[in-house]
Amino acid sequence: MSFQKTNVQVIVALTLVHFTGDLYASFINPLLPVFADTFSLSLAQIGLLAGVNRFFMFVVQPVAGYFADHYRTRFFILGGPLLTMLFVPLVGFAPSFFILSLIIAVGSIGQSMFHPPVAGMISTYSGRNFSFSMSIFNVGGTFAFAVGPILITSIVRAYGLKAGAFSIAIGLPLMVYLFKAVPLPKGENLVSRGFTGSIREALGDAWKAVIMVWAIMVLRAFISQAWITFTPMLYAREGASLTSIGGVVSLFTLAGALSGLVAGHLADRIGYKPIFYVSHLFTAPIILLSVFSKGMWIYPSAFAAGFVALATLPLGVSLGQELAPKGKSMVSSLMMGLALGVGGMMSPLVGKLADLYTIRTVLCWLSIVPLVTTVLVIWLPKK
Repeated sequence: MSFQKTNVQVIVALTLVHFTGDLYASFINPLLPVFADTFSLSLAQIGLLAGVNRFFMFVVQPVAGYFADHYRTRFFILGGPLLTMLFVPLVGFAPSFFILSLIIAVGSIGQSMFHPPVAGMISTYSGRNFSFSMSIFNVGGTFAFAVGPILITSIVRAYGLKAGAFSIAIGLPLMVYLFKAVPLPKGENLVSRGFTGSIREALGDAWKAVIMVWAIMVLRAFISQAWITFTPMLYAREGASLTSIGGVVSLFTLAGALSGLVAGHLADRIGYKPIFYVSHLFTAPIILLSVFSKGMWIYPSAFAAGFVALATLPLGVSLGQELAPKGKSMVSSLMMGLALGVGGMMSPLVGKLADLYTIRTVLCWLSIVPLVTTVLVIWLPKK
């Protein structure tokens, strides 16, 4: 790391990049019930929309990470959130399911562009507080996913789906500030290497450990993405209002922001593995609790589910970068992007099963997955 002292100004600017891009990305999940009503969609089609969103938001991140490690440019860092900000609010103007999918895909590509290079810059400016700085950065995204659903559902409920376009006015002044505040990334000196050569150089001898961390992050993402996609549909079918659903999604992600801060602080002191154990062990029963909650209990159960399910997200990125420091953007894209994307792309399968067996039944089955990841944590390297 280049600085012994944390460069707070740069960390804040990078966190705001994360917040700005994720604010608009957070509009999709709470609007899924609206899309279902508007276009008469099945749960399988809802899962397909979520899969398109996850694929372009996350799976293509390694490509962005590759270019970020090779070229010193702010194109990905600033162009990404700008693309998301300009497209996602236009979902209300989609005349068909296909055009809706296309708008979501383009907006999601913007998400994939900025995450790897911005996350890769954190270690350069974090000093001796790497895990905590990464958690602060993660808070920018999770806080955006907490306030965004409340913002967009309030606008849509009051003025209609097309009024979501007015939310672009929120991001424009933030982009002006970020253009002035975000420094040029340093790059990782991998310019002469191709894509596969860059991966080998970035991962080095740590590739087995990186793959184990990645596998755990994929399964963690599978659970959280399935919950945040289909629990709002479950509550909507049981009579919850659109703003209530927005509140549930917000509480889930806000809890993840708080637990990520706690996890990052503790990881700098006691290591990663104890936190992984606790988080994954408690995820299974709390997910079950949230699935069977009714009335006002949906709110505290959603908060509890987010707190345990999302706590290890920043730790996976931090651990990956420590294992493979030569390709920080590439590794960040694997842990934050490809892992979330692969986990989220299973949403169409979850939707199809939910059409056959009901949403509640399938979510109950999925609570087994965190128990599997708890066992896998045994093979994680110690910090």
